[in-house]
Amino acid sequence: MKKTLLFLTLTGFTTVFYAQTSTEKELALLETPEQIETFLAEKKSKKNKLITFNQEKHKTILAKDLFKLGVGDTKKVEKEFETTFYKVVKRKKKVYQRASYIFIDGNVYDKRNIDVLRQSIFDQLYDGVEFEALAKKYSMDGNAQKGGDLGWFTEGDLHADFEPHMLNTSHEVGKPFAINIPEKNWYYVAVMTHEPKKIPEIEVLKIVETR
Repeated sequence: MKKTLLFLTLTGFTTVFYAQTSTEKELALLETPEQIETFLAEKKSKKNKLITFNQEKHKTILAKDLFKLGVGDTKKVEKEFETTFYKVVKRKKKVYQRASYIFIDGNVYDKRNIDVLRQSIFDQLYDGVEFEALAKKYSMDGNAQKGGDLGWFTEGDLHADFEPHMLNTSHEVGKPFAINIPEKNWYYVAVMTHEPKKIPEIEVLKIVETR
């Protein structure tokens, strides 16, 4: 009886050990985008996915740990009911920009009042008033309380009508400029707050296994 129990116990441990190392072995073999796509299709879970981590945007302990890994390396995080594997599959640098804006809604103000308000904002900026303070006071958009800060952005991050104006590299850092999108009734005062910057990013394959 004792021998039987011992055998079953050892068998159980062996099964658990194999299940854990099996996934790690599978992950180690994944190299191409096609292999990763097939692997995700076989796993069939919304928890399993490719995630992009940006060194400026993601400051969590997990993100910092993952940035220390090389391409092909894997990190395992164990919790009570599940084990999560993170494999770094790509590392790159991408150019990002950063800006702030004040939005004036053309559905609320007519063009004459927009021009008057915007000129007042420009005058205050030239007099030394902080852009952040003016955004909190005048901007009619959801990020007003953030001082109009857009954070770091790159192509594809912003609204298609707005983005070309913000990706225009002719704008000088710290010099405010106007943006008009009359077909949408959108009017802005904007300013580039940082020089364009190459920011490291990693693409990570996340696989979650329930125990």
